[in-house]
Amino acid sequence: MSKSPITCHVLDSSTGKPAEGVVVRLQELELSKNGGPDIFHPLAKGVTNSDGRCLDLLPPAGSDEARKEHTDLISGKTYKIVFKTKEYFESTGRKSFYPWVEITFEIENPGDHYHIPLLISPYSFTTYRGS
Repeated sequence: MSKSPITCHVLDSSTGKPAEGVVVRLQELELSKNGGPDIFHPLAKGVTNSDGRCLDLLPPAGSDEARKEHTDLISGKTYKIVFKTKEYFESTGRKSFYPWVEITFEIENPGDHYHIPLLISPYSFTTYRGS
């Protein structure tokens, strides 16, 4: 079985463990026409598993399901992944400074796999392009 062309992994660096149950939302940018605002539209939603991973945000690239749902990635298009960190920290009895973390990125090659790791703690976060 193929995996989603966009996956993520969330680790809670304050505990040294995977962050299970983090809601993840994927959005795509629609550039304005005629000077209106640029708008991000929902594309997919998922939740991290017991290993802190979300591997099924989108159907596999080029699949019948991806074509039917219009979720194939587009070269040069901008996407955003939003991690709902406040709910995760509240579920573990902790407060956090950031209610969510947004990572905006551009697709260069729709055939590539895009993995987005996120390291979180109640008062910081960091990310990088994974493999």
